[in-house]
Amino acid sequence: MIRFLSKLPHKIAGQNMAFNIISRNIVCKAPQKIEDYFRDKKIIVTGSCAGMGEKITSRLLDLGAFVYAVVEKKEGAAKALPNTKQIFCDVSNWEDTYKKMYDIGPVHGLVNNAGVAVIEPFFEVTEYGWDKTMNVNARALVRISQAVAKNMINAGIKGSIVNISSTISTRAIPDHTTYCASKGAVNQITRTMAIELGKCGIRTNSVNPTVVLTRMGQIAWSDPIKSEPIMKRIPLGRFAETDDIANAVIFMLSDYSTMVNGTSLVVDGGFLAG
Repeated sequence: MIRFLSKLPHKIAGQNMAFNIISRNIVCKAPQKIEDYFRDKKIIVTGSCAGMGEKITSRLLDLGAFVYAVVEKKEGAAKALPNTKQIFCDVSNWEDTYKKMYDIGPVHGLVNNAGVAVIEPFFEVTEYGWDKTMNVNARALVRISQAVAKNMINAGIKGSIVNISSTISTRAIPDHTTYCASKGAVNQITRTMAIELGKCGIRTNSVNPTVVLTRMGQIAWSDPIKSEPIMKRIPLGRFAETDDIANAVIFMLSDYSTMVNGTSLVVDGGFLAG
């Protein structure tokens, strides 16, 4: 016992030395300024022509990124902005979506924002509403990410993928059966991607907003009978603005979140806390 105790300080000293070496090896450089990080980076944003996608695209352009703006149809699409390229794609088309996303080539980030909401009560869920919602909100997200991640891996890019989910992926509300199901799927797809793609240095996270006051959101939630039950559960007393969501997405895309993987970043003013 005495001999063992006499050797103990030497063991502790050796362990401390090893720990110090490991610590020095894993110390990361301070992240760049956000403006420096995004300068000349290439980012894909789906559903970029309106609402959250439009705001995310605008903010990325302000930070110096080049954005591939994925929109569904040429008809009615806004004119392409400087430092953008429009990609016209029906993301519910399995084969065409993969080809168009793969043909873009390597990028540094992807924002899976495209989504639809077919509002149907449970007993009135239709085959069309179910298929349309799941195909765009969940299936397309997988297909787009397959192509983008493949390009990242081939180019050796340790990129970031951000999927737009929702708070009602975990706390359901009436009349949103298919939408809740599709966003629940997004959460689990995100976690699975994080596990599999993380091995290649690609991070995958989701941003989960409460009601967002896009132009359509303002119309859809203008009825107090519909909006007040949710508003009452939000301690901050307001719905989200598009900038709130863009801020979260930019954080997840940047090197300020290099150890964040497989996480749902809730942007809800405390809705899920109560």
